[in-house]
Amino acid sequence: MPGNGVLLVNLGTPGVPDKKSVGQFLSEFLSDPRVVDLPRWFWIPLLRLVIIPLRKGRITSAYKKIWLEDGSPLMVYSEALCAGLQRLLGSQAKVRLAMRYGVPDIRSRLVSLRDEGVKKLIILPLYPQYSVTTTESVFDAVTAILGELGWKPEIHLISHYYDKPGWVHSVASTIRNFQLNHGKAEKLLFSMHGIPKRLVDAGDPYEQQCRLSVSSVAEVLKLKDEYQIAFQSRVGREPWLQPYTDEVIKSMAESGIKHIQVISPGFSVDCLETLEEIAIRYRDLFIEAGGEKFEYIPALNHSDAHIHVLASVCEDFLAPGADRD
Repeated sequence: MPGNGVLLVNLGTPGVPDKKSVGQFLSEFLSDPRVVDLPRWFWIPLLRLVIIPLRKGRITSAYKKIWLEDGSPLMVYSEALCAGLQRLLGSQAKVRLAMRYGVPDIRSRLVSLRDEGVKKLIILPLYPQYSVTTTESVFDAVTAILGELGWKPEIHLISHYYDKPGWVHSVASTIRNFQLNHGKAEKLLFSMHGIPKRLVDAGDPYEQQCRLSVSSVAEVLKLKDEYQIAFQSRVGREPWLQPYTDEVIKSMAESGIKHIQVISPGFSVDCLETLEEIAIRYRDLFIEAGGEKFEYIPALNHSDAHIHVLASVCEDFLAPGADRD
């Protein structure tokens, strides 16, 4: 339908795996007060003078390990997902992809959609579960840019989609199909991205949504005590959501478990946190601690099932008279 637009927004990625690009990406990402909410006068100098110089070399090396011929996995898979959604929605809507940090940026995509005559705009962050650190940061940016542009389309902000039956069954099917081809492990670990615990204590529903996500998938698969949830990617010294993925993996190996499988259903597409942190570093940790077989189950990426899930989310708002989320 003419006048409808869908803006998919993912986190972002460096353009190339070198220190300059990685440093620029880290600077934009970690300067967002939704990501790090320390006082600006303290955090920004620390970030630019200490954190980025110390971290960009290691992170650049990590990106080089997973870089694809066509670019960053997050970008390649997000673009394919966007293209697939456009094919499926067809003339119902113009579908565009933006990154919260880096390029293509949200501003340029909003300008393009405005110039293409969009009147009804769906903002769909590619985060199945809501958090102030991710989803709300996208909404902040979109709202600010629309105000600066003086553009007032009918807007629908999609805060989450983990509770869509299609999403739950897609994740369950991914696990089931992987295990049909590779066999079942002794333990299945659901590794979700972590956030500081104080944010949850302050009302962020992220942990609850993560646990509901996992329990819903486990129910479909009829899992009992062979699965566990954990939280990865913590930084700093303050408590984050627990248990921590690396500690759980090490403990499993030390307790005599020889074969585990790990899936990260909080990530819409595979990226640095799944392909390097989990599939490489955490695998090495498991083997070094006495484990024998470690398998990473890929994200939904640009699978037909994932594309149909996102289409279903969008179609709820493309219908005439749909209410704002």
